[in-house]
Amino acid sequence: MADDWHNDRAEPLAVGPPRRRMTRQQRAREARHRRRRRTAAIAAVAMLVVVVIGAVFLGSRMWHSLFGGSGNDYTGEGVNDVVIQIHDGDSTTAIGKTLQEGKVVATIKAFVDAADGNTAISSIQPGFYKVRTEIPAADAVARLADPGNRVGKLVIPEGRQLDDVSDVKTNAVTDGIFSLISKATCVDLDGDRRCVPAQDLRAAAGAAAPAALGVPQWATGPVTALGADHRRLEGLIAPGTWNIDPSGTPQDILSTLISSSAGQYERGGLLTTAASLNMSPYQILTVASLVQREAKPQDFSKVARVIYNRLAENRTLEFDSTVNYALDRIEVATTDGDRAQATPWNTYVRPGLPATPICSPGQPALAAAEQPEPGDWLYFVTIDMQGTTLFTREYEQHLANIELARRNGVLDSAR
Repeated sequence: MADDWHNDRAEPLAVGPPRRRMTRQQRAREARHRRRRRTAAIAAVAMLVVVVIGAVFLGSRMWHSLFGGSGNDYTGEGVNDVVIQIHDGDSTTAIGKTLQEGKVVATIKAFVDAADGNTAISSIQPGFYKVRTEIPAADAVARLADPGNRVGKLVIPEGRQLDDVSDVKTNAVTDGIFSLISKATCVDLDGDRRCVPAQDLRAAAGAAAPAALGVPQWATGPVTALGADHRRLEGLIAPGTWNIDPSGTPQDILSTLISSSAGQYERGGLLTTAASLNMSPYQILTVASLVQREAKPQDFSKVARVIYNRLAENRTLEFDSTVNYALDRIEVATTDGDRAQATPWNTYVRPGLPATPICSPGQPALAAAEQPEPGDWLYFVTIDMQGTTLFTREYEQHLANIELARRNGVLDSAR
């Protein structure tokens, strides 16, 4: 039986295609291909690992840069004093970005967190502020909130001229715009006090091209006509509060102020008004400067009318303010010798308007020059210490008003 079972087994059947017999060279070539595929696969995996690691690293750096992390803040007293600028409309995040870019704070988030709920930061004014590099975010917030760290704030009162002026009676000196700018640029950085000298501003005013100084097109002609005289920029820097970069060059500072002032004048309607009066914007600005120096605010519009009336009748203006301007002084009464000096501003000897404005007029004086009060007056004189001013067209009446002013002890000159 055992033998019969063995003889009756089914033989195993081959499954699949028949095996291909390979030569030795073919087997070697196949082995090389397998090795290459393994090597390529290993390289691809290694490259993927490198990319993933790099992405994680850079992502982590970016995340911490933008949003911070636990302990991601500077410590200590800082490294160097530095001035940063806050622009109008900057959010707390925007301020933090400026500080981070200036290496003042380590992360934006650290500053935003430190400033949260601080009303001084939420209402901070645009301008320039002195801080230190690499300081804790809370320290940066405290420094920005301290008004003493604001630098570059320039305040120009109405009626100032570029140069300092002296009062003949008291010898008191009133800072001109150049001196005001110079003082506004002063900042102490790491114990070193730095200021832009007034003489450097004066030199730039006379040497730089009008376009480089931001002079508007409507003032380029008169400015160019004065050559290298720094007074050619008179009146082109408007009174008001300005922010100037303490680290700026004299030319850059003047250009910023002049171009910004021109924009302010133009937004106020100077160009349109000048066209309606058949005058140039520069002439209107000059009239406004005379009004500013010659009158009290309550009489601005009347004095403007006197100027226009005298110009219309081809009369010399004969304003002592134009005599004093070239002499850099304040003096009510001028002498015959003063009035005889032939300067581009002396309206006793020069017909028409002076060569430039004689100061920086304020908005009320500009408004008076743009909308003078109706009247036929040709003369005016202040008759008392309260500032009462009488206006007339008749010369005989004007002489009588002068006599009244003399009796009241007023040493203002007659018109």
